Amino acid sequence: MPIAATLVRRRCASSGGVARTSELAAAGIDRYSLALAVAAGEVVRLREGVYAVPELPLPVQTAVRHGGALGCLSRVHAAGLWVLAAPDVVHVSMPRTGRRRRHEGCRCRTHWSRESTTEPRATLEEALVQLHGCRGAEEFFVALESAMRKRFLTRKRVLALRARIPARHRWLVDFARWNADSGLESLLRLRLRGLGLELRSQVWVPGVGRVDFVLGDRLILEADGKANHVDEFRPSPGSGSMAVSKRHKDLARDAAAAALGFETLRFDYALIVHDWPTVAAAILARIERGTHVRGRVAR
Repeated sequence: MPIAATLVRRRCASSGGVARTSELAAAGIDRYSLALAVAAGEVVRLREGVYAVPELPLPVQTAVRHGGALGCLSRVHAAGLWVLAAPDVVHVSMPRTGRRRRHEGCRCRTHWSRESTTEPRATLEEALVQLHGCRGAEEFFVALESAMRKRFLTRKRVLALRARIPARHRWLVDFARWNADSGLESLLRLRLRGLGLELRSQVWVPGVGRVDFVLGDRLILEADGKANHVDEFRPSPGSGSMAVSKRHKDLARDAAAAALGFETLRFDYALIVHDWPTVAAAILARIERGTHVRGRVAR
């Protein structure tokens, strides 16, 4: 392998996987060495004057080919944060001074950004701002709590993010917690707030363990499915015994809670995300009967 080709690859890798001709020239790499690196497969040409290491994720390559950086839902999903649905197109963060470029198979969604960066990925704050405008409050809130739990954002950066979203929606940032256990819990908590219901989260119940939520003082709400992404809710081959074991554990916990005077409502991903009216009706029915408060007789 020519030494020059290896040097080109190293330079691209040190720049987040992508480098421009001007950067490579400033590092002493001439056009001949660059051509050798492309021929050897050490780097790929994404567009005129822009090169990348071949293992750069395809969505990132697509965003750079488009003329920008990976942004919005694509950036959030690639970071491993909770999302309600994986992106079906590549979301591209474009600087206001940039221009969209034609490339093969383009189905990109462009988000014009006030950021001007040479990085192949938008900052997480910028991606979250774009996500709020593109996919709405729920997608934004779920991803935000995920980023906070993973400590991808500092308190200072959360405050900066808050200032960038419309004033009428800043309560979403104020409502977000640093210890949300799953995206389902985030979504359930947000939607119940819309119904005027306040919950206690991650409550320790002696003899039962930690439960997701308690409404009133004796109605436990559990959001089944602790995975971070939609795809992770799909059962894996050979997981039958594990599923049975978890089911037994859940039933044992519910029985222990019942012995202490609690009632448990347990909802899975499909119910919370795709059949919310059923979930809301079940919870509101318990409240109507008064079964969520000790000392009240169910009607």
